Amino acid sequence: MPEQNIVPENLNNSPASTAPAVPPSSAIPPPGVSAPNVTETKTSQSSYPKKDLIIAGVIGLLCALLILPIAENLAIKSLYAYALIIILPLLSIMGMWLAGYLAQKLHFIYQLAKFILVGLLNTFVDWGILNLLMFLTSATSGYLYMIFKGFSFLAATSNSYAWNKFWTFKKSSDDHPSAEKKAAGKEFLQFFVVSLIGFSLNVGVATLVVNVLGPQMGVSAQLWANIGALGGTLAGLTWNFLGYKLIVFKD
Repeated sequence: MPEQNIVPENLNNSPASTAPAVPPSSAIPPPGVSAPNVTETKTSQSSYPKKDLIIAGVIGLLCALLILPIAENLAIKSLYAYALIIILPLLSIMGMWLAGYLAQKLHFIYQLAKFILVGLLNTFVDWGILNLLMFLTSATSGYLYMIFKGFSFLAATSNSYAWNKFWTFKKSSDDHPSAEKKAAGKEFLQFFVVSLIGFSLNVGVATLVVNVLGPQMGVSAQLWANIGALGGTLAGLTWNFLGYKLIVFKD
């Protein structure tokens, strides 16, 4: 009987079964070109969410509403104050959008813009509550004024802590609720100390400019007082931003 070449069946399909799968050419980048980082692209697109524009508008509206008791107490025409209800939210939104644009080159600009908006709101919380209490009681000096100023400062500080913690310097936390609560107490104490130092710098610089240096170059006493207040505000603002970022809400 002639010999027959018998080929096992499992060898017929061996090339197809053992050949490695080749990915489609579209999935392989050309030589010298790295594959796009999808995560990085998504991050860059979502770094500055549009909800921040809405929050900025809300802050602008709150500032405008807090200006109303100030205008009432200082006998400023209410028409101008009510116009700010429209103007300030629009300016806040435009400023936040501009900060997002500039932050593509300088990332800290975006956080600084948030901090400035919150700082403005805190200022008007302080002044608004103070002027409202003075308007209701007609007390502009003495012990009542000291009590009013202390209360308005505490209200502004609490407001500042909430906005800076949950918006300006917001960070994710995976800690246990009890540990997180304990850390929050320490964090608020640090925040209060930093704010108190900032308040001291604010008042100290303004007092130095107004009472020690005195009006310069023929500037009126009223204008010089506002120049001193501006210097104090800038000193306190700089300290608070660095203190909150590097001490209280550090990553």
